Amino acid sequence: MDEQVRKISEELVIACKRAYTRGIQTGSGGNVSARVPEKDLMIVKASGSSFIDSTPEGFVITDFDGNLIEGKGKPTREALLHGLLYRICPNVNAVVHTHSPYSIAWASTEKALPRTTWHSKLKMCADIPTLNVPAAMVGKEYFSLVEEIYSEYPELPGFLLVDHGLVAVGKDAINAEHTAELIEETAQIAILKATVSKLGL
Repeated sequence: MDEQVRKISEELVIACKRAYTRGIQTGSGGNVSARVPEKDLMIVKASGSSFIDSTPEGFVITDFDGNLIEGKGKPTREALLHGLLYRICPNVNAVVHTHSPYSIAWASTEKALPRTTWHSKLKMCADIPTLNVPAAMVGKEYFSLVEEIYSEYPELPGFLLVDHGLVAVGKDAINAEHTAELIEETAQIAILKATVSKLGL
């Protein structure tokens, strides 16, 4: 592992542990990755490993099609989605996907997540789209949906997947994780505001 890859892997570890500590990902679910600068390669969390137990050695290097290039372990099955994002978003250098409870709850509405706070309006260029991707539709079958939303909003910080969670992107792993937290917080507040409104408080 060269020095540049190790440094990026260490940032991924920080992002993973923060996501676990903040409660936006538990167990061994979720996945993270980062682009290898100036190469069509990415550093990806190995499948089955927990965010909280992650180490620099627990990541593998793959191409954008998810083919293993270096490392021990099996790349996450969602590496193809990460690779797509790196292909179509040249400014994205990291992807964080978590099974965050409030984001999953909001995504069940199949509606875009509104920017319900001043902070979310400041940090996010648009409401967060929700993609209803059937469980049977995997890999490249739904890529056209992702390409469509990024064609309309190239700076979009992420999106939701029905029954699956959130996908956040950023300039580096820590930035992408912070965005994941913001999306989850926004979903939580949106649900609370809807509850208060329904109660007539």
